[in-house]
Amino acid sequence: MGLPMIDQGPVLLRIADGVAHLRLNRPDASNGMNVELLKALGDAIMVCHGEPDIRAALLTGEGKNFCAGGDVHDFASKGEKLPDYLRQATAYLQNAVAGLIRLEAPVVTSVQGFAAGGGGFGLVCASDLVVAGASAKFLAGATRVGMAPDAGVSVTLPRLVGLRKATAILLTNPVITAAEALELGIINRVVPDEDLADASLKLARELAAGAPKALAATKRLLWSGIGTSVEQCLPEEARTVSELSGTADAREGLAAVIERRKPTFTGR
Repeated sequence: MGLPMIDQGPVLLRIADGVAHLRLNRPDASNGMNVELLKALGDAIMVCHGEPDIRAALLTGEGKNFCAGGDVHDFASKGEKLPDYLRQATAYLQNAVAGLIRLEAPVVTSVQGFAAGGGGFGLVCASDLVVAGASAKFLAGATRVGMAPDAGVSVTLPRLVGLRKATAILLTNPVITAAEALELGIINRVVPDEDLADASLKLARELAAGAPKALAATKRLLWSGIGTSVEQCLPEEARTVSELSGTADAREGLAAVIERRKPTFTGR
């Protein structure tokens, strides 16, 4: 079963055969991200940085969905304090994203159900390789609730799909199927839902059996070669998210999601 480094809480971590198994563990909330989960994710990734025997990482989510994005119920409960809360949440999310990108071991992400928002969609875009079940779906979603993309998506997504396609995805928020995500270049492989766990683990183990220094160097070159680095853009992204979260439109967007209705935005 491997060595459990973190065996309880919103993020689990165990290491087996050179693979770090990182697992989001809020299934009842579709692994929706709150401050506690985001902090735990960053801490778990930092543990991986300190383990020299890790040669690949496998990021998964417990339950029906990989990650449905930010926990909108948690966000809505903050009221006028939401900007301060999101400053903290975004900082932890950006630490996690930067940690995945800087991790020498390649990161494989396995997606079932929804990968949405800065949490789910953002982590997908920050991964090195992504395997999805055939029924998986992807959604940016930020502007739909009066917010801006975070988790580095404003940088990573255009590099993956091109500026025009990224603009359409981030401004119109289509629900993207696994097949469409594969065609766009957001993910690497689609497998039958029942084969997802085995296929993702097999890929992680294949990477773990490779030449670790060569894989780490190649990963570094790829991430540093995309022009403006993701990490350089994170502070402005975080400032924008926090600023927008204080608007009436953002509060309306969150309420509309919770109440399952179409939002009415006023530009305030």
